[in-house]
Amino acid sequence: MSDLDDRLLAAHARDDRRALVTLYGEAGMTANDIDASCFYLTHAYIYALEMGHPDADSLHARLAKHGRV
Repeated sequence: MSDLDDRLLAAHARDDRRALVTLYGEAGMTANDIDASCFYLTHAYIYALEMGHPDADSLHARLAKHGRV
């Protein structure tokens, strides 16, 4: 398991949604293909929407760029 996977699991375990936005965004930037990237970005976006996170608009734009919204 990668360091990022470990950090995601730890953030889920403590229900740290701010960290989940950041970590899923990071995963989206480092994924090997566009489908995986958008999968992670969608998770980041959902958590961002739920908490009114300031990155929600930029995450939406990144997903829209790939026709995923």
